[in-house]
Amino acid sequence: MRIETVVIRHPKERLSKCSLTPLHDREEIQFYKAKQGFEFNADGYTLLAVDAPALSVADAGRPLLLLDATWRLLPRVKAAVVGDPIARSIPAGVTTAYPRVGTTFPDPAGGLASVEALFIARALLGDYDESLLAAYHWREQFLADLPNWFDR
Repeated sequence: MRIETVVIRHPKERLSKCSLTPLHDREEIQFYKAKQGFEFNADGYTLLAVDAPALSVADAGRPLLLLDATWRLLPRVKAAVVGDPIARSIPAGVTTAYPRVGTTFPDPAGGLASVEALFIARALLGDYDESLLAAYHWREQFLADLPNWFDR
């Protein structure tokens, strides 16, 4: 069972560096740019956020909404979301394999690369699909560091 997923990204997000770019051809994932005037009605969606209660199997049955931007630009993308999504975070214990290099804006503890967050969220909801990580450069390290939550 593939989980419907919507990704809204900041218009300045560099697609050449985006961990989600290889997923553009996936039927279950829709991509939108949060351009000036764009709004997305997120009623009935699970919004992935770092400052929310942890995602669990109880959240299954709703489509996912992932906001894709640098941490500094994330509030601008979040402003395009209207309605009443249910915010959930990735449970503690998952660490990013992406080498963080930002010095001007601190990354939150528990922050993940977008593809890492998408993979974990879908896996927790019953859609364990390593093909989401197929083109991710740090795939092997990320999978090796995962808590033992899943039968692989």
